[in-house]
Amino acid sequence: MPPTKHRKRQPRPLNPAIFEEIALAYVARFSTSAGKLERYLVRKLRERGWDDASEPPTRALVQRYVGLGYVDDEGFAREKTGSLLRRGYGARRVGQALREAGIAEDLRERMRPGEAAARQAALTLARKRRFGPFGSVALDRSLREKQIAAMLRAGHALDNVREIVNAASVAEAESWAAEAGEDTEC
Repeated sequence: MPPTKHRKRQPRPLNPAIFEEIALAYVARFSTSAGKLERYLVRKLRERGWDDASEPPTRALVQRYVGLGYVDDEGFAREKTGSLLRRGYGARRVGQALREAGIAEDLRERMRPGEAAARQAALTLARKRRFGPFGSVALDRSLREKQIAAMLRAGHALDNVREIVNAASVAEAESWAAEAGEDTEC
């Protein structure tokens, strides 16, 4: 028997009712920002087309969901910032993620982690990846440079990276992180 060719079924173009359905399903399933929701809806319009005489109400729908509280940029930014910091990412990487999500500049600045949170995130990454004093082998120049580069790519400030990688012991690294105080706002 010859193999059958499956033709990909062409999805129906969107109309106002279906458009609202997919938007509501998206915000019900995912924590999102207004910018991410708008990009999602634009992508769906591009993929499926629009089957109505009027223009698609993308911006109006996003604004209505913001007004209803279905989409909360500040809450999303707070959750995303906390999640990235707990995973060991630095302030620069947090800012990039929030910018990508369409979070406004002033809100990104308010969510910027303080020094204590930045140090704790650097300590978390070093512990997780076994950098500096958390490693089991002595650091030679090449390995040290690789560890510094990895921490810089994770968004940490060079001063913080050097402190962690050059720490003589785990206790010294933890003491350095604790010196900044208990500023763990996010």
